Amino acid sequence: MMEVCGSTNVSLREFGCEQTLLSRPDGSASFVQGDTSVIAAVYGPAEVKVSKEIYDRATLEVLIQPKVGLPSVRERSQEQCVRETCEASLLLTLHPRSSLTLVLQLIHDDGSRLACFLNAACMALMDAGLPMSCLFCGVTCAINADSEIITDPTAESRALMTFAIDSKEQRVMMSYTKGSFSVHELQQCIAVSQKASENIFQFYRDSVRRRYSKNL
Repeated sequence: MMEVCGSTNVSLREFGCEQTLLSRPDGSASFVQGDTSVIAAVYGPAEVKVSKEIYDRATLEVLIQPKVGLPSVRERSQEQCVRETCEASLLLTLHPRSSLTLVLQLIHDDGSRLACFLNAACMALMDAGLPMSCLFCGVTCAINADSEIITDPTAESRALMTFAIDSKEQRVMMSYTKGSFSVHELQQCIAVSQKASENIFQFYRDSVRRRYSKNL
């Protein structure tokens, strides 16, 4: 794990999560990050269309629904990011010739939406009880005009980066970048995201602990 140095503010907005809030999906979760809010629903494993069937693993489809209107190129790009992260985490070979569908509904966008999509997806997959090699979380970093790194940004910046971090080794599973930045700034943003991921994984643990302590 890289070391954090320089002018960096490793702070995240307040989190909120509720699992099993929908009755029809096999797993569901709402995730709130500041004023950014997402609902995730998981369906499957279920029967897959012959045209999409993969003989040695499950097929994963990710659908992102915007707050209003139809999905755009931005949603399609972020669907790919979420799908690649989930495929790297899920043990899809345990469910060959089947399908999994993950639907992400944006409720409100106040920055760091891709990170919120990733966090909601992980909590929904956990709720569905699907086998995973590790958990993951999303962290968004921004570099402002003064070259300061800000985590969980809400305003436009010179550069914006979102990373998916795994829970076992805190390695980068996926990255999504926008804007101009140097290699050193990229390395620093990765280090900051790895540091911030500790808080998110602790929130996961606390959230699940609270849920099951109520059920006992």
